[in-house]
Amino acid sequence: MEKQSLHIEYLVYDEITGLDDADAWLLKEAREVTAYAYAPYSHFQVGAVIRLANGEIVAGSNQENASFPIGLCAERVALASAASVYPNIDIDTIAISYHNINGDSSHPISPCGMCRQAISEYEAKQDAPIRLILGGLSGKIYVINRANDLLPLSFSGDELNG
Repeated sequence: MEKQSLHIEYLVYDEITGLDDADAWLLKEAREVTAYAYAPYSHFQVGAVIRLANGEIVAGSNQENASFPIGLCAERVALASAASVYPNIDIDTIAISYHNINGDSSHPISPCGMCRQAISEYEAKQDAPIRLILGGLSGKIYVINRANDLLPLSFSGDELNG
C-alpha cells in the first residue's frame, strides 16, 4: 500500500480591490450577469463571464425550468456560447459570481460537479489552464490558476479510448 495526497493552491483576496484591473472588471461583470439568470425555483442566480485568449468576452447565467433541477448552469451556458461564437479560441479566465435571493451572497462558491467536468474537458481540449475567479456579490475572492485543480482524479475521454 502507498499513501498519496492531493494538494490545491489558490489565492484568497479579502475584496475585489485586491485584484488587478482586468480580473476585477471580469468579476464585476459576473456579478452583474447574475441579474439575467432565470431562477424562479432555486432563487439562486449565477453569472459566469469568460475572457478568451483573443480578449473577447462571453457571458452566461443559469437557466432553470419547471422540470427542476434539470436547468442549465451559468458556467455551461457560457462555455457553450464561447465554443459556438468563437470556436477554437482558448479560454483564459472564467469569473463566477452568484446572488442568493434567499440568503447570503458574500463568500465564494465553486462550480458544481457537472460544471467542473465540463470546464476540465475544455482545459484538456485546449491543452492550457483555465483560471477561475470565484466570488459572491461581496467578500472574499478565490483565484484558482488551473480549473482542473477543482476536479482531481477526473474522468476523461482518455478512459474511453482503451
